[in-house]
Amino acid sequence: MAEPSVPVLSLPTPQATRALGERLAALLRPGDLLVLAGPLGAGKTALAQGIGAGLEVPGRVVSPTFVIARVHRGGRIPLVHVDAYRLQSLAEVDDLDLDVDLADSVTVVEWGAGLVEQLAETRLRIEIERLPDSDHRQARLVAEGGDWADRLAALDQADQPGADPVTH
Repeated sequence: MAEPSVPVLSLPTPQATRALGERLAALLRPGDLLVLAGPLGAGKTALAQGIGAGLEVPGRVVSPTFVIARVHRGGRIPLVHVDAYRLQSLAEVDDLDLDVDLADSVTVVEWGAGLVEQLAETRLRIEIERLPDSDHRQARLVAEGGDWADRLAALDQADQPGADPVTH
């Protein structure tokens, strides 16, 4: 069986990264887990900000680096935004009790690869890279189980040339 293709999106500006987050938010449901991967400055927080805007959560979505996790309530779906950069083990993730809010929220985890996959059988992994000497980024959206592949196909079909700055 052939492996499904993984969309690679061109994000020419930080605003395009946020716009991708807003578009993804339209596909999200309670219980969804998104794992954001990429180096420092790649745009993980900008993507989370777009997701927050798309979910219509009140207030600013900022990096939770020092508090590890923030819960944003009051939008279409609560957003749990986690920065796992300083976490070093599965036990530290378990101590956060993220599974308590998971069923009723969208959980977005920056730096979560290898640490949070046990929280949900299905998830969307988003790998972002910033191209050298540029604000230009590329994002790979990797469906991991469930109906993520179908939802990403819907995102791809909705992506009309000129509709927003996100291109393939």
